[in-house]
Amino acid sequence: MANPEHLAKLKEGVEAWNKWKAKHILVNPDLSGADLRGKKLREADLDRADLRRAKLQRADLTQANLFGADFTRANLEGADLSGTMLSEANFTKAHLARADFRDANLSEANFTDADLHRVDLGGTNLYGATLHRAFLRGAEFTGAHLREADFQCADLQGADLRQAMLVETNLEGANLTACKVFGISVWDVRMNGATQSNLIITPHHRSVIQVDNLEVAQFIYLLLNNDRVRKVIETINSKVVLILGRFTERRKKVLDAIRDELRKRDYLPVLFDFDPASSQTTIDTISTLAHMSRFIVADLTDAKSILGELERITTTLQLVPVQLILQKSADIPPMADSFLARQSVLQPYYYVTQEQLIASLTAQVIAPAAAKAEEFHEKLAAIREQYLPWQQPRCQKRPRRQKR
Repeated sequence: MANPEHLAKLKEGVEAWNKWKAKHILVNPDLSGADLRGKKLREADLDRADLRRAKLQRADLTQANLFGADFTRANLEGADLSGTMLSEANFTKAHLARADFRDANLSEANFTDADLHRVDLGGTNLYGATLHRAFLRGAEFTGAHLREADFQCADLQGADLRQAMLVETNLEGANLTACKVFGISVWDVRMNGATQSNLIITPHHRSVIQVDNLEVAQFIYLLLNNDRVRKVIETINSKVVLILGRFTERRKKVLDAIRDELRKRDYLPVLFDFDPASSQTTIDTISTLAHMSRFIVADLTDAKSILGELERITTTLQLVPVQLILQKSADIPPMADSFLARQSVLQPYYYVTQEQLIASLTAQVIAPAAAKAEEFHEKLAAIREQYLPWQQPRCQKRPRRQKR
């Protein structure tokens, strides 16, 4: 049960309570089991308060300090916690239906097994929060920050996730059926075992369009906007340039300079920084980026770490030009002989200084690579025109035999 002294002081009002709390900074208020239904506790300092099993239905806790507070099995149905500091708070098995958490700080909060039915979490910070098995049907997450939040096995049916940011969020085993996901940002989300059916990707004033995969929802919506799609495809097909090289402090200055010059020429440079001890994941990532590139610029100066990547790229992508550059004082690695003779690899351009490289970048690096890319593009177009099945009739009808 609650500490009688603490409970009596709180009932004197927030002003009296905050003065008392300021003099007893190290005291963790014990309000466990307290009946605080409908209480006006706006801006109250309840730092690390024990509110286990407390009755807080419809209580006003706006802008209160509830850092590290324990709400285990507490009832906060319809409570107003908007703008409240709730970082590291514990809501295990708490009843939070229809509570208002808008713009609250809930980072590292624990909602394991909590009932958050129809709760409003719009604009909240749920960075690193735990929501294992939480009941979140119809919850409002519009614009919420959900980086590294743990929703494992949570029930999010019908939740509003519009414009929410999900980065490295754990949604394994979660139920996302019929969630609203227009404007959502999804990066490196864990989705194993998640139910993703009927995700609504359109805004509320548009005809409903549904998809069944959260990670592709944002892309599917983009496909519906022809102008944007054309721009994306044009950018990927004609402007992306992959830059490879050794990322030591000295060499990276050269690669950064190349990137800056490519930007000035309206290209979209992609500089991939990776650990010299290349893993299979690294090679796969570089290969994927190479598939998207108009051409590739590879600095072979002291660049043993990229030879394996270039070997794979030139073997599998015979129509993506690779322009090699090399400082004059350096030698071409012997391992490079295997791909130097391939049709996609242009003759290396030797430079003396970084300044000379930048001055000659357009004429000696970009122009040859761009010309080769255009040549390959025309060749591929000719092949498509000749061999694509829909360019040829599938079959020809035989003329009918005339009856005698």
